[in-house]
Amino acid sequence: MPSSTPSESDAADLLVLGGGMAGLSAAARAVALGARVLVVERAPRLGGSALYAGYLWTGTTGEAMHALNPHGAPELTAAVVDGFPAALALLADLGVSYGPPVTVLRHGTGHQFDTAQFVDAARRRVTTNGEIVTGARTERLRVDDGGAVTGADLLLADGTRRSVRAPATVLATGGFQADAGLRADLVHPQAERIALRSNEWSRGDGLRLARQAGGRVANRGGGFYGHLIPAGVALEPELFVDLALYYSEHAVLFNLKGERFVDETAGDHLTTMALLDQPEARGLLVTDAHGYREWGVGAYVEGAPATDKFALARRRGGRCVVAESPADFAEMPPEWGYDGAAVARELTRIAAGAPDGLGRRYDPRPLDRPPYYVVEVAPAITFPFAGIEVDRAGRVLGETGPVAGLYAAGSDIGGLYAHAYAGGLAPAVVFGMAAAEHAVRRMT
Repeated sequence: MPSSTPSESDAADLLVLGGGMAGLSAAARAVALGARVLVVERAPRLGGSALYAGYLWTGTTGEAMHALNPHGAPELTAAVVDGFPAALALLADLGVSYGPPVTVLRHGTGHQFDTAQFVDAARRRVTTNGEIVTGARTERLRVDDGGAVTGADLLLADGTRRSVRAPATVLATGGFQADAGLRADLVHPQAERIALRSNEWSRGDGLRLARQAGGRVANRGGGFYGHLIPAGVALEPELFVDLALYYSEHAVLFNLKGERFVDETAGDHLTTMALLDQPEARGLLVTDAHGYREWGVGAYVEGAPATDKFALARRRGGRCVVAESPADFAEMPPEWGYDGAAVARELTRIAAGAPDGLGRRYDPRPLDRPPYYVVEVAPAITFPFAGIEVDRAGRVLGETGPVAGLYAAGSDIGGLYAHAYAGGLAPAVVFGMAAAEHAVRRMT
């Protein structure tokens, strides 16, 4: 096993900046191809946001991907569809078991697996011909006179510095969702204040490094993946899943004016993006007794744990009430700031089955079985859809073409999704492997 003792200058065939799903996929694949790898992770441990997830899924056909993500960059979406079988093969190669196929978001196909097992298996694979350094920050990329990236300068956890030479570097630092300024600049002005449903170390390191080396940003304002959570409730990692109000697909959502503004049944992740564009980015999520029993206390995806989300939100201090009829909304406390009379009128219409301009395409059932369960909600971000522009091999693109020696994968890339979503872990594996394979081929 290689030594982890810091040196003044050393070399690797592939330098991977980031030890989450994308970085470990790249590193494990590169080692399998015979390359010597160095993985550098800023956090104290490996895994990143993958440790909070559990399904490898996406649209596994062109038609399914288009239905889930009609406006994503065609080259990138095709790469994910084409690369999904190889992503499953990587799990198998590492000895990571996964479950039978399940349907996700009507059009996607996925498999449940243990992400912690994947992280440990990838770690063991990498250390057979490489090294992993945690708690280290990348200060800068090394760029030669021709503009090619040739390694990086690191600041290690003990304060010492290390210069690494490598003909190829993969940026896989997990996105920029933990940086409020970048969220406001590249996602939405109101995104500066939204809750983080993700790894706190995903602070935009990869994006900054790519820009310094001449890489471009893709998909500014293209949305983000996240979920509705109870407004004002502290979002701790162990509650990322339990506090996500996935059942909003079977509820209705009102803004401060008491108006609906989106077809909620299209998906909680889409409703979450739509709420960010509303005044103060908060709203009232309302479902009836039938919706609460069927979906508010059930599992979102087959095999996932079931949680009484309304009860949990109430215990955690969220604004949660039970209303006996639509008329009760007209008596909402003024300090909440909602036009309760408008909510009452619209909910009465919905309960009567009256049509409206938005529709409820995938669940048109009238919400006509009181009582009504009400939670004030806000958006929480998991990762942005803006990021580093890449091609299907994961090469970072600059003004005149690929930046030599530089790749990106996972949540660091931009353009794959545009106001839509079809899985996070699968693209991380696909582009991590693609970057490793292209980089290693260049060396032979």
